[in-house]
Amino acid sequence: MTTVLIVDDQHLQRLGLRMLLEGTDGITPVGEAANGVEAVRMAAELRPDVVLMDVRMPGMDGLEATRRIVAAGGRTRVLIVTTFDLDEYAHDGLRAGASGFLLKDARPEELVAGIQAVANGDAVVAPSLTRRLLDAYAHRVLVPADAPAEADPRLRGLSDREREVLIAIGRGWTNTEIAEQLVLSESTVKKHVGRVLAKIGARDRIQAVIIAYDAGLVRAQP
Repeated sequence: MTTVLIVDDQHLQRLGLRMLLEGTDGITPVGEAANGVEAVRMAAELRPDVVLMDVRMPGMDGLEATRRIVAAGGRTRVLIVTTFDLDEYAHDGLRAGASGFLLKDARPEELVAGIQAVANGDAVVAPSLTRRLLDAYAHRVLVPADAPAEADPRLRGLSDREREVLIAIGRGWTNTEIAEQLVLSESTVKKHVGRVLAKIGARDRIQAVIIAYDAGLVRAQP
């Protein structure tokens, strides 16, 4: 059973989400929070599998709440909720440690699938959308395009092949695309991806993309 903490400053939004999740097999809403402060406190008390996190809230916003929940080091994963015109919030949320994000107008089945994916340790953001986000916003906060790549300690344990796989992940390639480009089977790529995530300490594929940019392996587009 996947437990979910709903965080949104709008009562009707929380009510609608609770009704949806209560009617879904395998998912149980365990609490509701109206702001970031409540979210951090309740996440520590309830230890839900997933926090469904709004971004724009009074006081502590969803980005800061996400940072604090992730920094606590528990099992709880955060799924950011955003809109198309606020992509920068989604990007900042991913950097804060969220495992992905959905749009507020996502269909109920998409929301449920996203919650289940995050609970299982997967990322929700599609590789193509990851690439669009990072190309659009990474240059604001990540490694400048003309900066030299430094020796990031998180990369020291990677083999040459694993480093190639990390670069491919950072470019937003799917496992199928990586297999085609590196002339490998998809099952082999999947194993490489798993080892890369473990070695660099990434919670999921999304965090691996962020690390690839931070380490200078992948450059933001101008």
